Amino acid sequence: MGKLVFIVDDEQAISKLLTYWVKDKWKYDIEVFSTGEDVLRKLNLKPDLILLDIMLPGVDGIEVLKRVKQFDENLPVIMLSAQGSIEVAVDALRFGAFDYFPKPIDIQRLEPAIKNAIKSYDLTKELENLKENVKKEYSFDNIISADGKMQDVFKLVSKVLNNEITCLIYGESGTGKELIARAIHYNGKRKDKPFIVVNCASIPRELLESELFGHEKGSFTGAYQRKLGKFELASGGTIFLDEVGELEMLLQAKLLRVIQEKEFERVGGTELIKSDVRIISATNRDLKHAVENKEFREDLFYRLNSFPIVIPPLRQRKGDILVLAQHFLETFNKKLGKNIKGFSKKALKLIYEYNWPGNIREMENLIERCLIICEKDMIDIDDLPSNVRAAEPVGSSDISVSLFSDEVVVPFEKLKEESIRHALKVTKGNIVEAAKKLQLGRATIYRLMEKYHIENRNYE
Repeated sequence: MGKLVFIVDDEQAISKLLTYWVKDKWKYDIEVFSTGEDVLRKLNLKPDLILLDIMLPGVDGIEVLKRVKQFDENLPVIMLSAQGSIEVAVDALRFGAFDYFPKPIDIQRLEPAIKNAIKSYDLTKELENLKENVKKEYSFDNIISADGKMQDVFKLVSKVLNNEITCLIYGESGTGKELIARAIHYNGKRKDKPFIVVNCASIPRELLESELFGHEKGSFTGAYQRKLGKFELASGGTIFLDEVGELEMLLQAKLLRVIQEKEFERVGGTELIKSDVRIISATNRDLKHAVENKEFREDLFYRLNSFPIVIPPLRQRKGDILVLAQHFLETFNKKLGKNIKGFSKKALKLIYEYNWPGNIREMENLIERCLIICEKDMIDIDDLPSNVRAAEPVGSSDISVSLFSDEVVVPFEKLKEESIRHALKVTKGNIVEAAKKLQLGRATIYRLMEKYHIENRNYE
């Protein structure tokens, strides 16, 4: 589909001239209008560019420009005018015009201006789409979880989305701490600003101060030019300090100052730089114990720990294990171009009862490995790594052993559906009780009932 250009001019000679060049010579699709009212009624056609005369009957070009910008602030408008004064050009640009051309129009200059305007608009739309996709990716609807413990975490997280309180996320490695931090950012009021991640454990200590706060040229050997730190790059947005418990005391003091005074200096600099950044941090250490051992500043701990969020390990979220296994199966089927239908019951039983010391990250890697080596349409015991096959069950299983007692494979969706139906049967249609027994939120129960066309009245 070609690019659509609106030509708006009440002079027929100008409209014909522009039609000849824009449509016949430069091969753009066009719509021609003689009044501002006409073009405003057709903005739903979503043009890629508007060539707009200033002196129009009725609603003039400047007013049309203002209304176009209200409709789509990024839509490029090139203004045309027989009044070739500086004041007219300044007015047009002040109200958001992409460019301004006095009449008679310089056609040689107009063609590259049109190309640049449309290219700029395409890039802006692409960027907006990317931003929107990121927001959708980190919406709570896209965080895979069915376990009641994680539903409690989501309720807690929802309380901090639109305020500036400093959050500290606790959890073992691989539990999804960064995912929760991104969800807070992309569902909050800073969602259109940067989200910057700093792993405090992976950056050498001697470089971490420069990484966080930047440095001035010549401040140390190898500092050949000024560098902006993560706190400057995250301005207006969120900085996520992963493994914050690994910060050395000097940097802890500087971080405390940023939190308290909202300002800092670059390494080797004297200029005070204001900080407008929300801080979310995460750790897999017991920071209270680190404070007692004089390894972490007590004042910084209380600043970071204003709103603690604890993510339970996967072994304590049994309701998530099979859901995540199915999610990763579908994900890697698409990525690897495979069509593995599911898991055998024996494989599913081992996956469910395994301890998962590496949590979700370990499961993701394991399922990808299984799909790579699986040569059948089902992942079986032989496809699982030896540590999973040899692992002892952790605690008592919440799923009847009979479910996995033979070689008949129950589709995963059917397993979820039957679980909902059974819970409703046991509770005689009491959705609140069913949600508690399944360790799910009521909203999840309603969503799944709608998905599987389950009528509650059949169980009352």
